[in-house]
Amino acid sequence: MMPQKRVDPLTCAEKVRIAARVLRTEAEALLQMSKAVPADFSNAVEAILEAKGRVVLSGIGKSGHVARKIAATLSSTGTPAMFVHPAEASHGDLGMVTPADICILLSNSGETAELRDLIAHCARFDIPLVGMSKAEDSALMTAADFRLTIPDLPEACSIGMAPTTSTTLMMGLGDALAVALMEARRFEVEAFRNYHPGGKLGAQLTPVRQIMYGAEKVPVVGVDTAMQEVILQMTAFGFGVAGVVDDAGILVGVVSDGDLRRNMAGLMGRVAGDVANKVPVMAGPHTLAAEALALMNRAKIGALFVVDEGRPVGILHLHDLLRIGVM
Repeated sequence: MMPQKRVDPLTCAEKVRIAARVLRTEAEALLQMSKAVPADFSNAVEAILEAKGRVVLSGIGKSGHVARKIAATLSSTGTPAMFVHPAEASHGDLGMVTPADICILLSNSGETAELRDLIAHCARFDIPLVGMSKAEDSALMTAADFRLTIPDLPEACSIGMAPTTSTTLMMGLGDALAVALMEARRFEVEAFRNYHPGGKLGAQLTPVRQIMYGAEKVPVVGVDTAMQEVILQMTAFGFGVAGVVDDAGILVGVVSDGDLRRNMAGLMGRVAGDVANKVPVMAGPHTLAAEALALMNRAKIGALFVVDEGRPVGILHLHDLLRIGVM
């Protein structure tokens, strides 16, 4: 196939104006839908929550691509879901769709011929059907138990035909479903991390307790410890800091390299409690790695004490965050 010829190239300003127009058109469409959320939205969420099986999504063309994305978002946020291609469904994959499931079918026109067998399958086995379309009186929406009708608004392209606004509305409504289900299920960060163990996201959601050095590696001294011993502890453990604890073992201060420099005059005649920063930056064992990094960045420190009920149970170095890929 010969590449298309480039004709009448646009100026930079014209390209920017087109981008702004498209984004504004789609944003205004989303805003309009937010002011009139489909009437069956709440009931559709309840039906999904009650389903014993999975959420099955399907669509053809651009609607199919959106359906795949919604299935992926649902699966990663606590609602098991899968995409079934409508053409493959007609050739055996209907066996994937069981009476325990619930179907969400996407079609801009609501008259997509390829969806007919899925619609009939849902009717035959009494499988709840959610339709997503702009055509309220279409075949899909007439057959659906729950109708998620998107506004019938102009597409963002210059000829008004390429699926742009319509697919954006479907994507937004799919995200709204996923978030509503997340919150209804009380889907928390720890569960989210279980579904996203890889890459930077997984690293950011790792709790500090999994990457910190344990209590035996934490340099601690008493309030009355001589500075000569404090410096030896800081050197021996290699973190450039020493925690200062009271008689009950509670962390009440931290001595850092910076504190040593700021107190050079008469340093060796002092004790740890004289030199320590009395407002140490601390984290709990369940603090997420991303939160720990934010704490360290704000305080401009390279090591963070991890405490449980005020007592040091570990220490986290900036290099540990680098090692697992948080940064």
